[in-house]
Amino acid sequence: MPVSTSQLWRALNDRRRLFLLAGPCVIESEELCLAIARKLKQTCARLGITFVFKASFDKANRSSGKSFRGPGLVEGLGVLARVRDQLQIPVVTDVHTEEQAQLAGEVCDMLQIPAFLCRQTDLIQAAVATGRIVNLKKGQFLAPLEMRNVVAKAAESAPSGRARLLLTERGTTFGYNNLVVDMRALPLLSELGYPVVFDATHSVQLPGGAGDKSAGQREFAPVLARCAVVAGANGLFIETHPEPDQALSDGPNMIPLAEMPKLLAQLVRLKKAL
Repeated sequence: MPVSTSQLWRALNDRRRLFLLAGPCVIESEELCLAIARKLKQTCARLGITFVFKASFDKANRSSGKSFRGPGLVEGLGVLARVRDQLQIPVVTDVHTEEQAQLAGEVCDMLQIPAFLCRQTDLIQAAVATGRIVNLKKGQFLAPLEMRNVVAKAAESAPSGRARLLLTERGTTFGYNNLVVDMRALPLLSELGYPVVFDATHSVQLPGGAGDKSAGQREFAPVLARCAVVAGANGLFIETHPEPDQALSDGPNMIPLAEMPKLLAQLVRLKKAL
């Protein structure tokens, strides 16, 4: 069986080791998810990285209503459950409504609040009430320490009295179709008392930069990932795909799967050097 929520939480709080939330942006097929998850599991086991597989059943905030969103809640959670059971690894997915949080909490080890929804009180509290670990992504429109209000909302609904939270930095809106990463955000977020994650791939997104979809600069994702580890990130969020240019969502940001072992080895060496 995969590790329990309590075991996973202890692993994520082991500051001596990196952890990784990674997978494709959206569930394109069960076969693809299993292939990506299997490769990442092998690499992370070899490098001593705690690995959580990530994929979304619905991308509810695509630039265009015509863009691929995913297989939907029921089919998507079925895929995640089979990845979890077959490969014996924890899984995380985005939730957008209180009902989704409740249902996903029955399958996933971790629930993720998308950056655009980080101020949705009912959603955050519903996710925390499941007892699962919750990854709160900082909105592109917030200063780092404004996340203290998000954390306070989450803590109010923690069934054990203390919420199991991760705080993720994913860049800040910087003019039209661009984001900028301020590495000061990582130590500032850590002041809130929870493990801090750096989203290396969404941070190089160019929102709406391709007209009816986002563009991106994936060549800078490894650069920012290395900087984030040095700046004190406890974990990394990275979207990856065997063929990013053929991916159905966020391909311009994603790191090719074949490049992940080399990058992760570099990140582990940097962590050890610190």
